[in-house]
Amino acid sequence: MGAVSNVPAVTRRAQARLGILLALPVAVITAVFFVFPMVNALYYSVVDFDGLDPTPPFVGLSNFTEMFTDSATWHALGNNAIWIGIGTAAPMIIGLLVAVLIWSSRGGGAAYRLLFFLPFMLPGVAIGIVWGWIYDPVNGWINRVLGAVGLGGWSRGWLGDPDTAIFAVLATAIWATCGFVIMIILSALRNVDVELVDAARIDGANAGQRLWHILLPQIMPVFLMVLTLTLVGGFSVFDIIFIMTGGGPADATEVLGTYAYSSAFQLNRISYGTVLALLITVLAVPFTIMLNRLQRRLSLQGLGA
Repeated sequence: MGAVSNVPAVTRRAQARLGILLALPVAVITAVFFVFPMVNALYYSVVDFDGLDPTPPFVGLSNFTEMFTDSATWHALGNNAIWIGIGTAAPMIIGLLVAVLIWSSRGGGAAYRLLFFLPFMLPGVAIGIVWGWIYDPVNGWINRVLGAVGLGGWSRGWLGDPDTAIFAVLATAIWATCGFVIMIILSALRNVDVELVDAARIDGANAGQRLWHILLPQIMPVFLMVLTLTLVGGFSVFDIIFIMTGGGPADATEVLGTYAYSSAFQLNRISYGTVLALLITVLAVPFTIMLNRLQRRLSLQGLGA
């Protein structure tokens, strides 16, 4: 027979009411900001809504069929893939290395942290505008520097050239993201067992070996958390591309986010833009779940900071 609870029924009911009361705000927030928007998006995905018709016609899966046969969707998805690959790997690698260097330095840590974190604190709009000036083909300092060092032949309209536009905007995003990666990893490095690092150094391990075998395993849960945020940002990127190029030139920097925006608000195809937004969610969620589960498993095993 199961154990009989010694807690009075009145107390159990009071505890149940308290639990419901405490969970209610979270339930309301989830319903308002997740459940309702998702249901609304699913509704618009199966109708043909132009933003004006109060009773849009039902079209079933036509929007999804069009999306998968639309060459512009696949082009935008390809640019997202480039952004996810380079835009995730570069800030993670650069951020990890710079964080370790700052952590290993004996002085100037606070100044370095402020210097590297400052770009992340700036609004995306400001970053896009300033870097648009930097890439200006006439007055931008990149072309001026190239001319000053005898490499004027490399000068070009970086944001106006379809071959370089996506990488120019991507470089800006990497510059803006590295500060966040550095700060979070620096915080994790504070909990590293320094004695293990010193023991590895005494045993003859070089800097790369100490980083790979000693430091990285201890901060892996935090590293995976930052990786998740950076990776998801690659799926949902919009603001910096919209400010710097608007998806151009000739759709060279078009990603799913900008294509969804132009479809919904410039072409008044709200339903088609909604379907593209749902595609972003469907692609990002599996990676998020996988990395979160791996992070949780490592945390439960007692690994990492």
